[in-house]
Amino acid sequence: MPIELTDANFTEEVINEKEKPVLVDFWAPWCGPCQMMGPIIEEVAKEAGDFAKVGKLNVDENPNTAGQYGIMSIPTLIIFKNGQPAKQLVGVQSKEALLAELKNV
Repeated sequence: MPIELTDANFTEEVINEKEKPVLVDFWAPWCGPCQMMGPIIEEVAKEAGDFAKVGKLNVDENPNTAGQYGIMSIPTLIIFKNGQPAKQLVGVQSKEALLAELKNV
């Protein structure tokens, strides 16, 4: 299961994670493409559990973090490594593409 990320826990769960890359899905409930990404993110979280963390951040409920990373369109997916954004993807992505990007980081 993806971790539910918030403005309150983002630093602890993402920025302070030094052992694994972290894939963050910036999304909102009203966003159609975000709804399409939901099941894909679930599958990526299951398959990547050993080598990466996966989390979802609702941009409506957590505007500070979304603003900090300049999220203009959703879904936006950012892979963090050692607390820094390493790769950013915008739009619907395949499970295979996300797993490959996580392994490359």
